[in-house]
Amino acid sequence: MAQYHSTRALAPTYTAKQAIRRGIAADGGLFVSDELGDTAIDIETLADKDYFELAREVLGALLPDYTADEIAACVEEAYRGTFASDEVTPLVPLKQAPGADGVPAYVLELFGGPTSAFKDVALQMLPRLMARTGTGETADEKIMIVTATSGDTGKAALAGFADAPGCGITVFYPEGKVSRVQELQMSTQEGVNVAVCGVRGNFDDAQSAVKRIFADTELAKRLADAGVVLSSANSINVGRLVPQVVYYFAAYAQLLRAGAIQAGDAVEFCVPTGNFGDILAGYYARRMGLPVSRLVVASDKNNVLFDFLTTGTYDRERPFFTTTSPSMDILISSNLERLLYFASDGDCELVSSLMASLSESGSYTVPADVLARIQEVFGCGWADEDQVAAAIKSCWDANGYVIDPHTACGYHVLQELPAAPNTAARVLLSTASPYKFPRAVAGALGLFCPPDDFACMKVLEKATGTTAPAQLANLQGKPVLHTDVVDIDGMSAYVERAAKSL
Repeated sequence: MAQYHSTRALAPTYTAKQAIRRGIAADGGLFVSDELGDTAIDIETLADKDYFELAREVLGALLPDYTADEIAACVEEAYRGTFASDEVTPLVPLKQAPGADGVPAYVLELFGGPTSAFKDVALQMLPRLMARTGTGETADEKIMIVTATSGDTGKAALAGFADAPGCGITVFYPEGKVSRVQELQMSTQEGVNVAVCGVRGNFDDAQSAVKRIFADTELAKRLADAGVVLSSANSINVGRLVPQVVYYFAAYAQLLRAGAIQAGDAVEFCVPTGNFGDILAGYYARRMGLPVSRLVVASDKNNVLFDFLTTGTYDRERPFFTTTSPSMDILISSNLERLLYFASDGDCELVSSLMASLSESGSYTVPADVLARIQEVFGCGWADEDQVAAAIKSCWDANGYVIDPHTACGYHVLQELPAAPNTAARVLLSTASPYKFPRAVAGALGLFCPPDDFACMKVLEKATGTTAPAQLANLQGKPVLHTDVVDIDGMSAYVERAAKSL
């Protein structure tokens, strides 16, 4: 049975259920399993399996201490009737492939869930997995989910955990640094166990504070005395990461069914990412046998990952930019730590020293052999704000297809970066509905943009013949229920108050 341990130490070890319940290791590291890749998914049979079958197979391989019946129940609860498409994550062909090499390109739509963002795929699953972690002495223990969001995780986590028995959820978001629609999604959230709070600072500030909260042993003891344990819904939680592996296999299965590729053909995936979780799931899929020619990191103007992947030096001491792709406005990519662990052949001492250097000096440089291993699998590119807008317009003009600013970063990179050798198809992961960012999208398309986001949605609908998701359009007029704002140093006390009110 797979055992999970910190990226920074081989002991102690935990089952998958224990790792999910804890969220983050006591030493600040992220949970990994050295058995990743021991169980391969049979590529020859993918075309015959729907999303539900694939999810059961992939999750069963990565979370082996859950019974088959538990996994099946989680999959049904998370995905049956909760997404707009029966495919859950449908694949859409582009009429005109971006780039000059003519390799066919597709968009994997990950935003068909209840909050119109890719985080729904994992955050409809995580509460179900979490609900099945309590046994024996933990059965009566309540869980407080604490999460920092750069825009989409917050609402998706709220939608998953609101009114969940035995759980509470506290979400922090950077005040004024998410879209108006994203903010309303969170501030109007109903639920007796819900706390939403703005933070005076950026996402990195909030995420770092959340990690400190998890590492606060005195706080943990006070909460334990009150019968509460903290856990996370960010992709630092392995239970958030693992469900995302499924849609890489689902994309490949859809390509097979469409006759676009043959089993064994290599596919390249381009992923807009800031915290590195979405693309790390692709790395997990590759380790599990998916034929991936390359994983391409697409960044916005906060291009810290691009610099790392090209130089081997990760440096967070740089200007922070607020862009039209706020979910990628991140300078500390937490999930990169998991990749460093695997790329260094499980060198916990190296990972621990790199993370200490990042904390103390704001940067680190990986050994040349580790960088070389990473560059064998990962490519990269980035787009500035003008290029993002141009990509939205270019995709619409060429394909009659509307994309959001995050997806546009990836579209631009596909235009600029030739496909990896022996690539049969390229898949761009589309992480959010364009209607979450109507002003940015309408402006890029040259449309008159009213000052009100909801009026802007209507302009976008009329001009493109598309329809805003009801859950976004219906935000207009909903009462705002959460108006709290705190400084970074007030986050811990806020969490403690919320936890003790469960």
